[in-house]
Amino acid sequence: MLTIVISACLVADPKSCKDYTLPVDGDMDTVQCALIAPPFLANWQENHPQWTVKRWKCQPTTMNDT
Repeated sequence: MLTIVISACLVADPKSCKDYTLPVDGDMDTVQCALIAPPFLANWQENHPQWTVKRWKCQPTTMNDT
């Protein structure tokens, strides 16, 4: 299973950043994850207007992500 890792910073304090994880269902590789990620990112950004997405990546899910 893969996870989308979002690195986001507060709009009000751009030096205050945090990583968030979004689990991705399904059996896919990182390229497929990268192709399906944009709608997940847009939805996350819409629901977290106080944060700005600075970067993101797809990576295998770890025990810390669950």
